[in-house]
Amino acid sequence: MATATRRLLPALLKTLAPTGARGLSTETAVGAAAVVGSHTAKWMQDTSKKSPMELINEVPPIKVDGRIAVCEGASEGLGLGHPIEYICLDQEAPNVCKYCGLRYVQVHHH
Repeated sequence: MATATRRLLPALLKTLAPTGARGLSTETAVGAAAVVGSHTAKWMQDTSKKSPMELINEVPPIKVDGRIAVCEGASEGLGLGHPIEYICLDQEAPNVCKYCGLRYVQVHHH
């Protein structure tokens, strides 16, 4: 697989490069960063919408019977989440998935 990737990489870089250029230029990367920055600034001005962190914090901690929680990030469909994350729940406070921010807590049955 690594050999196939090495073979396809030059062709991929040519499709990404501007016409007439041999590689990616700093000017192109800086221009893309400026677009992303202005998009983020525009998004931050709209205070009627909640931020992604506010939305994820509205989800209550997910209760798990065992000591280990498994988070894939997507509740439905395959390939829509993130890499599988195993989360140890030995602490009293909810533990957070480092990819999606979902919180998990162990249910203690006494």
